[in-house]
Amino acid sequence: MLLDEKLADGYATGASGRRIAIISDHASPLAAPGSVDSGGQNVYVAHLGRELGLAGHVVDIFTRRDDFTHKQVVHWRDNVRVIHVPAGPAHYIPKEAMLPYMEPFARFMTRFARRQPFPYDVVHANFFMSGVVAQQLKRNLGIPFVITFHALGQVRRQAQGAADTFPQDRVRIESSLMRDADRIIAECPQDRQDMEQLYGAAPARIDVAPCGFDPQELWPVPLRLARQKLGLPPGKFIVLQLGRIVPRKGIDTVIEALALLRRRHGVDALLLVVGGEASAADHNDTPEMARLRDLARQLGMGDHVQFAGRKHRAELRYYYGAADVFVTTPWYEPFGITPVEAMACARPVVGADVGGIKSTVIDGKTGFLVPPHDPVAVADRLATLHARPGLSRSMGDEGMQRAFQHFTWRSVARQAAAIYEAAVSTAALPSQLSL
Repeated sequence: MLLDEKLADGYATGASGRRIAIISDHASPLAAPGSVDSGGQNVYVAHLGRELGLAGHVVDIFTRRDDFTHKQVVHWRDNVRVIHVPAGPAHYIPKEAMLPYMEPFARFMTRFARRQPFPYDVVHANFFMSGVVAQQLKRNLGIPFVITFHALGQVRRQAQGAADTFPQDRVRIESSLMRDADRIIAECPQDRQDMEQLYGAAPARIDVAPCGFDPQELWPVPLRLARQKLGLPPGKFIVLQLGRIVPRKGIDTVIEALALLRRRHGVDALLLVVGGEASAADHNDTPEMARLRDLARQLGMGDHVQFAGRKHRAELRYYYGAADVFVTTPWYEPFGITPVEAMACARPVVGADVGGIKSTVIDGKTGFLVPPHDPVAVADRLATLHARPGLSRSMGDEGMQRAFQHFTWRSVARQAAAIYEAAVSTAALPSQLSL
């Protein structure tokens, strides 16, 4: 039975689930995380859509078609389809250059929505360009929309300066979206504060709902078993950095910290860097990957930094499990899923005191918070964890409990569904009052 037929049958029998359109302009749920434009948003959209489908909602996820071999409609999971939108050329385009294609994206999505047997109840836009599409749908079809920004232009500009190549219109567009959205999802308290203070967003229309992890995908793996599986040395102190290989992630800070850890503190440490455009066997480096390799060599750390390349999601628990500690030191981070994943795998986290990380990591309890761009502070905290394995284990245990209590995707989906209901109710209120 086709999804539309299932949907029609479900509505006819009084199914209570909502029909939800999720827009994720550049971040497909089908893409492998770890490449330049595939990271936390891909994971967020994939797991949120899946959990909403499992809860009985019917979900269509719209993402730009970036490969001519992609089918337009993919029946991905029960109650979940992925719609590849023909907007611009069917190949990779950096997200910084994608804004001009949002108008054809919106036209296609409007036509697609009108052809469905039942209307969408709500649209959930992810990232500001998806918000542009959601605005058009609201104007054309009257569908209320919720938005998760995942990153804010003003915060990014403060962190990156001239390296930020998004269009100048981004901040203006974000401001208009904060006025037009029926609800706004902030991923952490800092995200909410930034919207209120930098954009003047109305506090009453902002809800805080975090990102999460999948307990069926990530759980504690004994260190010895994980190292055996990955062929890693049993006796070394292993530090893990995992995520997209882009400058703002501050991986250079971790490499510099490793050099200090070995030279100043005498710790026989190995750094694993997981992520990138390809597997470790493929040496077609991006400029950032090449820069990081050069930095490791210049610091004499070439033999102590292992670039593992991109890994499938099913492998990640072994990398988290093989590490003594997980480190992430971005310049800014709207939420940061990887610290939560590391906590779920019972590993302490040394994280930059920015964005969502300062809400997920409890300093001194589940790990340590450090200033960004501060390899000395990172090295000092790593040395402490090396010298005090009991503290490291207790932080890992505390982090695991915190992750399972607050940050599962099922919990996130419940919060999102409640926010959708608030958006639908708010949008219906004016018509009710006019009767």
